Amino acid sequence: MRNYSDRVPNLSDIVTFAIASLALLVIPGPAVIYVLNRSVADGRNTALAGVAGLEIGNFMHVIAATLGLSAIIAASATAFSTVKWAGALYLVFVGIRTLLSKPTPPDARSTSATARKAFTQGIIVNTLNPKVALFFLSYLPQFIDPDRGSPALQSFVLGSIFVALGCCSDATYALTASALRDRLLTGRALPFVQRYVAGSVFVALGVVASTARRS
Repeated sequence: MRNYSDRVPNLSDIVTFAIASLALLVIPGPAVIYVLNRSVADGRNTALAGVAGLEIGNFMHVIAATLGLSAIIAASATAFSTVKWAGALYLVFVGIRTLLSKPTPPDARSTSATARKAFTQGIIVNTLNPKVALFFLSYLPQFIDPDRGSPALQSFVLGSIFVALGCCSDATYALTASALRDRLLTGRALPFVQRYVAGSVFVALGVVASTARRS
């Protein structure tokens, strides 16, 4: 009979997945820009309410993966290869497009929101966040090993790690941005990160995804 530890991803896979997750979470995308806007426009408490909503949105993707998407992909070599290359190419495409595009700065004039409204908006932002959807479609399935048991359980464990890291990352952005509201509006560091660092990370993730092998 299998032990619980034999049914979940091994430690090295968890660490690799966590590093890739952090790389995706910390670069400015729809969720980070939303947190920055709420922090600059409405302050810390409203921004943190938005963060709570964002993580529920992230968890929607975890549920989708757990309900079968990752299991189907992991069970089929053809599906795995198709998703791997499609995901890798799209990650590289997003990276190049990011490198060539003009970043969107935080906006202090964005419509003010209550904590309840920020929470609801956060759910919508990340449920429909293409960056998160892309990650769960192209990257998470590569860490699912059918030989270790239930793909659904593995998806849930990895997805929960992603959500936990997202909570820490987004909350850090909210706390920092609300304390540095004036500097964010005039500084040049954020646009540089949005464009060059984010673009480079996406390209790197695409290259790594293309080298993944089905266990």
